[in-house]
Amino acid sequence: MERDHPVPAPHDVDAELGRAWRDHRRHVLDIALRMLGNLPEAEDVVQEAFARLTRADVDTIDDVGGWLVVVASRLCLDRLRSARRHPTVPEAVLAYRATDQTVDPADRVTLDDDVRLALHVVLERLTPAERTTFVLHDVFQYSFTDIAEIVGRTPAACRQLASRARRTISADAGATRFRVEPADDRRVTEQFIAACTTGDLDRLLAVLDPDVDGEADLGGGFRRQEAGRALVATGLLRYLGPDSSTTLVTVPAGDQAGVLAVREGRVVALVTLIVRDGRVEHIHALVDPVGLTPLNHALGT
Repeated sequence: MERDHPVPAPHDVDAELGRAWRDHRRHVLDIALRMLGNLPEAEDVVQEAFARLTRADVDTIDDVGGWLVVVASRLCLDRLRSARRHPTVPEAVLAYRATDQTVDPADRVTLDDDVRLALHVVLERLTPAERTTFVLHDVFQYSFTDIAEIVGRTPAACRQLASRARRTISADAGATRFRVEPADDRRVTEQFIAACTTGDLDRLLAVLDPDVDGEADLGGGFRRQEAGRALVATGLLRYLGPDSSTTLVTVPAGDQAGVLAVREGRVVALVTLIVRDGRVEHIHALVDPVGLTPLNHALGT
């Protein structure tokens, strides 16, 4: 929605674009990754959305974050429609699984089934409009009125799209692996990410259970463990905080809340959270590059 305002000075525009990048990039990437299931493509969509923002009159946009979500979602929808005309990925990924011998089979099952299936393969059964509507409404809680603007349908039609998507997913043989996070898990996960991203120690401590314990799988049989929220929080900010050049996005990870840590276009950690009574009581981080190989391959990195 646009409004009339005086033309801003160039340095004011640059500052506003910088704030938009800082405040909204992660959320837009989160949506794009859920919709596309491919990290480089999701990053491309985010870059294109922000490139369009630089060409827009930012001062006339009431809700910059909402504007970016609309643009990025439409770009994703275009890519999904194109991919539907030229299908790729599943066969290549399956061939990789059959030939790769560098990853422990248990890790392969966990990463491929819980993450790849949930993020990509099950949603492949949906039409682009169904997939867009399902992800935006059921995962990110956008209203059907907002989604209608993106997919070019009425809100009532979008409601039907979401209903059909749920039926398709429920009928899929692997549907038990697909999980839309409960609202409480998503809220806690978003608070966890926001605290890590901003380096807000007090905010992070508030979302951790006093007796939280954390474990990092470093690979080669090496693990690092911490207990108590002060130690766990300090370690999290050291590895995932604002000085780490890491982007955190949510991901479905079996029966637990999941967070992908992305750095320089690759997943450098899969962090799973056990949430109980509104707080994180256990954290497991897979940071072993070999163990993450199937996930990076499945996400196209």
